[in-house]
Amino acid sequence: MDKCKFFEAPGGRLAYHRIEGINPGVVFLGGFKSDMEGSKATFLQAWAQKHGRAFLRFDYSGHGQSSGEFTDGCIGDWAQDAVEIVTALTDGPQVMVGSSMGGWIALLLARAMPERFHGLVGIAAAPDFTEDSIWAGLGTEQRAILLRDGHIELPSEYADSPYIFTRRLIEDGRAQRVLLAPLELPFPVRLLQGTHDASVKLSVPLRIIEHATGDDIRLTLVKGADHSFSTPECLELLGETIAEISP
Repeated sequence: MDKCKFFEAPGGRLAYHRIEGINPGVVFLGGFKSDMEGSKATFLQAWAQKHGRAFLRFDYSGHGQSSGEFTDGCIGDWAQDAVEIVTALTDGPQVMVGSSMGGWIALLLARAMPERFHGLVGIAAAPDFTEDSIWAGLGTEQRAILLRDGHIELPSEYADSPYIFTRRLIEDGRAQRVLLAPLELPFPVRLLQGTHDASVKLSVPLRIIEHATGDDIRLTLVKGADHSFSTPECLELLGETIAEISP
């Protein structure tokens, strides 16, 4: 892969990889504390190159090779990063592919700039997870620590070191929730979900569908797939899904 470039956004320097090609292009929106070097992001770049499609992947501020501290950021900041870089570095409607938190970011973009959507693919999409998963999973004492100290450390199955969740992340997340009102999604939407996902319950994509207004919204369940959704079979399905909504 080529060396990444940097985009000067209001929130800091955002690292990105972009390839030129035909539209609609594909934009990959990564997950919480992940980066653009993961298997899904690099698979999609290779898929786009193979099919001559435009493609963009990037790191939110405080993630990967972008500037900033992860603990200073929140959902609203990362959504604004996405708005800025998509506006500047893509042309016309795109297929937005959001993984985990990236699925939430994609839904926020759909609300902010629906004209830039050709379609949306959610991979274990996790809208509103700061409230419905993190905050809801804290006990009374843990909530008191978070409110008193401004942060709390919790173990993660995805990293050796604990994740730090800040009070700002939780409070901003409440302001960014998308499952409290109808979601206007007037373009093809495909939700991919593994049945063995320990981080995103099967109820989440069902809630998205319940809130969504649109004529072309489908959910595909993959038996045995976990939250990473990165087996060769899952990646092949991802490519096929994009091709199906943007031949």
